[in-house]
Amino acid sequence: MKEQEDLKTLIIEGAVYKTTFTKKFENRTVYEAPDRNKIFAFMPGTIIDIFVKKGDKVEEGQSILILEAMKMHNNVTMPFNGQIVKIHVKRDDVIPKNHLMLEIKPI
Repeated sequence: MKEQEDLKTLIIEGAVYKTTFTKKFENRTVYEAPDRNKIFAFMPGTIIDIFVKKGDKVEEGQSILILEAMKMHNNVTMPFNGQIVKIHVKRDDVIPKNHLMLEIKPI
């Protein structure tokens, strides 16, 4: 009867399963969908230049900043037509991977 109590319900694409979970699975970091209104650094690097300021309306594909990483200049572009809400970096900042650089909103 102890085995029945340890079984947990797992639903995958609508199919219901009864199973046991490992400790690693139970302690995993829960997935959160990325917020498309925040632009994070995809690798550690240095902010070389920022082409926008708070309140600017920016078109999809327009350059918003340059992130230097591993001696290469990476052009960060606007993913959609929007407006700059907040800038969390400044020129010459050294930032880690996943650092929040900009907040944007669609227009």
